[in-house]
Amino acid sequence: MRTITLAHSPDSDDAFMFYALAAGKVPTGERHYEHELQDIETLNQRAMRGELDVTAVSIHAYAYLAESYALLPHGASIGDRYGPRLVATEPPPADPREAIRGKRIAIPGRLTTAALALQLYQPDFEPEIVPFDEIEGAVSSGAVDAGLLIHEGQLTYQRDGLHLWVDMGEWWHQETGLPLPLGGNAVRRDLGEELIGAISRDLRASIVYGLEHREEALDHAMQYAGDLDREMADEFVGMYVNDYTVDYGETGRRAVRLLLERGADAGLIPNRVPVTFVD
Repeated sequence: MRTITLAHSPDSDDAFMFYALAAGKVPTGERHYEHELQDIETLNQRAMRGELDVTAVSIHAYAYLAESYALLPHGASIGDRYGPRLVATEPPPADPREAIRGKRIAIPGRLTTAALALQLYQPDFEPEIVPFDEIEGAVSSGAVDAGLLIHEGQLTYQRDGLHLWVDMGEWWHQETGLPLPLGGNAVRRDLGEELIGAISRDLRASIVYGLEHREEALDHAMQYAGDLDREMADEFVGMYVNDYTVDYGETGRRAVRLLLERGADAGLIPNRVPVTFVD
């Protein structure tokens, strides 16, 4: 039996896509998956140290991981005209890009794609790293001027009296005509071609099972849905577990490459990164 560490975020969309693997709903042969759940910025840092066989990573972080990890074609979180949301206590100004210049903005981690997108939108701000599930509170309390929300916070901010200033996924689409690739699943290259191929097939089977047994997988995902009710959790899962998750496709792959190219051109990523997807 080969034990494989499989790490992902403790949120409803990741729980949904990995449900079938966690519950033994798909055959995996001699491969046993040991699930580890941590926030995405922690996983980015652990991947930098090569600690995980397979892990969810921010596409931004992949720029620093490309030598040791390859992107699996399955498991992407891609926002098609939606994504991380910049919110504040006041209604949006006429020119949010100018209004946030020099402001203190809570971000969920330096290596998150949310942070990269915001820097591409407006590089002149003061970042405050705040755990993703504490950003709404930091904005409401006035500890920061604005906050960049990921995960379920993208749907709950209005309930907390906050106002949307910029949706980074919509902005990116206006800029490029492409969806915004936020996260993917990366696999260590040194596992070898045969094992990597088997892992890729297992992950795809888990995602497809969840989509084909939606209510069952959603039951499992609800324990990671935070304050979302079932209807909102289903909406959130639909945002980030969809056809792009089954496979990036040519559009998703192009979006990944363009995002990292834009980051490098802006000096936000050290070098242009050759992006490798597992066949």
